Amino acid sequence: MIFKVLYQASKTEVPIRENTKTMYIEGENESDVREKLAERPYNIEFVQPISGAFLEYEKNSDTYQLEKI
Repeated sequence: MIFKVLYQASKTEVPIRENTKTMYIEGENESDVREKLAERPYNIEFVQPISGAFLEYEKNSDTYQLEKI
């Protein structure tokens, strides 16, 4: 399953909406995705499973790139 992860690049800075970044990652569930990203210094805001028409829409965006972890 593909998940859309919204995150801030640093855990030490105050989250600012305009600095939120997006990452797409494959995992079995939300816990699996969070475990895969635990080593990175990200402040994860939201992990959302995407599929069907929503996934196709995201694939057509310029920012879609599936992370390999």
